[in-house]
Amino acid sequence: MKRETLTLTRPDDWHLHLRDGATLRAVVPPSARVFGRIMAMPNLKPPVTTVVQARAYRERLLAAVPEEAGCTPLLSLYLTESTTPHEVEDAQASGFVVGFKYYPQGATTHSEAGVRDLMRCEGVLKALAETGMPLQVHGEVTDPGIDVFDREAVFIQRELIPLLERFPDLRVVFEHITTEAAVDFVRQAGAGVAATVTPQHLLYNRNALFQGGIRPHYYCLPVLKREEHRQALCAIVAKGHPRFFLGTDSAPHDRQNKETACGCAGIYSAPVALPFYAQVFDALGALDKLEGFASHFGADFYRVPRNSETVTLIRQPWTVPLTQDFEDQTLVPLGAGEILDWQVLPSGRMDQGSWLDSRRGIRSGEESPGSTEQDAG
Repeated sequence: MKRETLTLTRPDDWHLHLRDGATLRAVVPPSARVFGRIMAMPNLKPPVTTVVQARAYRERLLAAVPEEAGCTPLLSLYLTESTTPHEVEDAQASGFVVGFKYYPQGATTHSEAGVRDLMRCEGVLKALAETGMPLQVHGEVTDPGIDVFDREAVFIQRELIPLLERFPDLRVVFEHITTEAAVDFVRQAGAGVAATVTPQHLLYNRNALFQGGIRPHYYCLPVLKREEHRQALCAIVAKGHPRFFLGTDSAPHDRQNKETACGCAGIYSAPVALPFYAQVFDALGALDKLEGFASHFGADFYRVPRNSETVTLIRQPWTVPLTQDFEDQTLVPLGAGEILDWQVLPSGRMDQGSWLDSRRGIRSGEESPGSTEQDAG
């Protein structure tokens, strides 16, 4: 008999992009109403490289959190070759900066200020290892000679293995993993290494990029991979392994910047993330493992208390909205136009009116934006 309701300890999103300005004000509420903590990535322009900048950004995030949501923004600092060990001390003392993000220069959106040679950050890496603050890693090489589908696997051999040999006490979060090689690496690495897993990499393989034409709203970095890699990710989360946990990597870009000749990388999953995860775990016959993945393992790894509130999902089909509109911009959510079996009920902090308010500005329709003739790149 199918389960009709599912109540979880309130989950956390340990990796997402909340941008700034008008976009921030539009995308924070959908996450804040579901997740107890949201880990905001620091790749703004300019990047968030200091605790002073992070404090100012956090204030903007808090201003966008609906009062009834009770969500706590956490931050990461953008690692550069100029970052000093003193910044690690300040971050640890702040109470709201909980990691340093390593972007290989040129690897993804706004990574121009990223690191060219990680060994130039040796002092910071030593300080991180001593304090236990995690290094959050975008795990792809940027060598143009490496196939885009192989960049994660090569990164493990070239970067991660030597890094942990040199700093065995360094705690690492391998972000948004996409390959069987990454699953094997994390599983074998030991207690100090964990990974976040996105909904899109559990749901889709790389065919999704090309079904019926170029599908720009399924383009992200790291890019979707072959089916065997998707299956490896599904298998490890279905086992309830405690070092693989939820991180959506929700990354909003305005529709016109996705549907263009050189579209931006990023999938906006925030409004639909938890129902999509439930869909995956349900299909795997592993609904009993969703709470650990979504609500327990990330908090445990980051050494913060698990949330005390709960979130309830019900099995009730609904159609993912085609767009979310705000000001003069339009966002297209993950799976626009798809029918999902699960949806989130209002939390204990939220009355029905607030829940309805959270869905305003979302427009439904019959045709997914991914199927229009304008989709390109």
